[in-house]
Amino acid sequence: MEAVLWIVLAIALAIGEAFTATILIIFFAAGAAAAGLAAALGAPVLVQVVVFALVSGVSVAAVRPIVTRHARSALEAGETPFGVEAIEGSRGTVVDEVGADHGMIKIDGELWQARSFDGKETFLPGDHVRVVKLRGATVLVWHDDIPDV
Repeated sequence: MEAVLWIVLAIALAIGEAFTATILIIFFAAGAAAAGLAAALGAPVLVQVVVFALVSGVSVAAVRPIVTRHARSALEAGETPFGVEAIEGSRGTVVDEVGADHGMIKIDGELWQARSFDGKETFLPGDHVRVVKLRGATVLVWHDDIPDV
């Protein structure tokens, strides 16, 4: 009976991990699964709890740093960014006047909805701007006075 409870806990924790972005709960699910295996082999409850704690702790300590190191963005890893990650910091040309609540710019031949970063500045067609932030499908822009690095 205890083995079933551990396995149910492991499944519940694995499902919980699917709804978070922490990459932490899954290690406790592994600990619960290991405790379930210990229970199925006839280990007493104290041993099951120790197995749960050890497997959870060791997997968090050993595996999580590896997972988080590989989950870094391309910029953090020193690689060339691509896709949406490459938009921030790129240059664009204003196509339709950009203000606090409207505007359109062209970045590398693609049209993007744009808004002024501070909500006060207005950019006229032909102005060159730099993307400061990406919010959904809208870029927040500012003057292109940031030098290339």
